[in-house]
Amino acid sequence: MVIAASLRFPPQGEAEQHGGGRPLARIARQPVFVVAALAAAVGYGVMNLLMNATPLAMDFCGLGFADTAHVLQWHVIGMFAPSFFTGHLIARFGVLNILLAGAALFAACIAIALQGVTLMHFWWALFLLGIGWNFLYIGGTTLLTEAYAPEEKAKTQGLNDFLMFFAMAGSSFGAGALVTSAGWTIVNQIAIPFVAVSAFASAVLWLKRRGG
Repeated sequence: MVIAASLRFPPQGEAEQHGGGRPLARIARQPVFVVAALAAAVGYGVMNLLMNATPLAMDFCGLGFADTAHVLQWHVIGMFAPSFFTGHLIARFGVLNILLAGAALFAACIAIALQGVTLMHFWWALFLLGIGWNFLYIGGTTLLTEAYAPEEKAKTQGLNDFLMFFAMAGSSFGAGALVTSAGWTIVNQIAIPFVAVSAFASAVLWLKRRGG
């Protein structure tokens, strides 16, 4: 709280205060917005789906509360510890490469989760899931800044946040029902197409920029 109280944000410019600019629908049709919003929404949605399903899945597999707590603790470390250097990685390797790395980490998480249900399977899957979320969320919100002019900032970020937290809310409500009715394997399989779509969109934009 002390550190947060010392933060100072730059004052808004006149254009930011008065808004305006292009219609929101036109902004949202830009490839850069689509890729950024997909990364953030898929990052939050898939992460939340698997994270919320994990305690139930571990309980069904006979693993105790201490094991579940250990897995989730390392998941949280994976989510936030990379934030100390994610910005430097984006600056060095480019934001689209970080988005692709985030999708690859999600894919690795799902692959491990589908291989077994031991403590180490859950540990590795959730740890990689946390890092993947960090790359997709920070990368997505970084890329989003390329999609708007100063006077369009508020409404563009508002739409991105709505899509992101809509995905998070939906996955939160669905996680418990899915894992209890369909099982841990099906939950992970459901996540695959969403990760694939985000990775495909990032790859297309990466190829377009590389070719241009």
